[in-house]
Amino acid sequence: MHDSWPTSLQRARTLILAHGWNTTAYQLLNPGFTLWFSADATAVVGYVAHAGVRVVGGAPVCAPDRLAAVVAEFEGDAAGAGDSVCYFGAEGRLESLLHGDAQHARVCLGAQPVWRPEALGAAVRARSSLRAQVNRARNKGVAVVERHVSDVCEDAALRRVLREWLATHGLPTLHFLVEPDTFDRLGDRRVFVAERGGEAVAFLVLTPVPARHGWLTEQFVRGTQAPNGTIETLLAASAAAVAAEHAEYFTLGLAPLSRRGGPPPDTGVPLWLRLTLRWVRAHGRRFYDFDGLDAFKAKFQPEHWEPVYAIARGRAFPPRALYAIAGAFGGRAPAGLVAAAVARGARTEYTRWRQRRTRTPARAPEPASAGG
Repeated sequence: MHDSWPTSLQRARTLILAHGWNTTAYQLLNPGFTLWFSADATAVVGYVAHAGVRVVGGAPVCAPDRLAAVVAEFEGDAAGAGDSVCYFGAEGRLESLLHGDAQHARVCLGAQPVWRPEALGAAVRARSSLRAQVNRARNKGVAVVERHVSDVCEDAALRRVLREWLATHGLPTLHFLVEPDTFDRLGDRRVFVAERGGEAVAFLVLTPVPARHGWLTEQFVRGTQAPNGTIETLLAASAAAVAAEHAEYFTLGLAPLSRRGGPPPDTGVPLWLRLTLRWVRAHGRRFYDFDGLDAFKAKFQPEHWEPVYAIARGRAFPPRALYAIAGAFGGRAPAGLVAAAVARGARTEYTRWRQRRTRTPARAPEPASAGG
């Protein structure tokens, strides 16, 4: 499928398959990214520009011994265009390089759970609550099959499942590192589908992390007809499949604002950002269930958690970078995203109110007869 991609995507794919270490590396091939290549063509950076900031997806993709030089070259190119730089979703390799550098400020975004694939399968078998969920789905007739990516692109049933899943979200559709529609650029990904009665009810997309011989669960998407336990079943099946092929690394990706992987997300950051993160945690659950996602990932008993960072150019993390991050995810000015989210929430609440108003009340039981 990738043979039909534009030349820039094919060049980036080659570099990612050779050097992609950050778990987000393959996602740079998703729609919306601008691809920057180093002068010697040995490195690629994917970014979204917003408000004069290049928001990088994760980190530069290159050989480890080239990382410092590529960072310097990319940031020099950005400065020459009048742009600043923020690396969103950076992991240990880039954080170690820039830690203590007075020209870069970081904030911990949360953490991602990590297993060897066989360990995730063992956790499902060992924990009674997870076994019960898998058994519940199996008893409801759920079976998991892996689909070849060439068969997925035009699959109307999977697109229906995706639409159903997106309709349950409190936020408008986001992009950047949470792009929901990757059907046209699956490439080297793997797709596992949960079927019930021969009909797709959920699916899971695994994305390669080549330099760690592993996989990221980029998406686990549940339709309205998927019974409880379907996602647990998909995760167990996909982990077993890659374990059988000797994969070494498996992650469910970032749990935003998780405190499990290192310093709390508001440690060592400016007061304005600390207050913002606390407000988001306290009031953002109407649109995004941070704690629920964290708890869901934790129940699979990760072998460890890796901290994930945003690293911005500057002596302190600048408000401009946070504004640009929001713009990169929303595909619009953050104020517009918030307004759309509020409007969507209001429509949802109104729909629920109307449903309650029009629902036929339950019929009261007949009183017992005197002689009964």
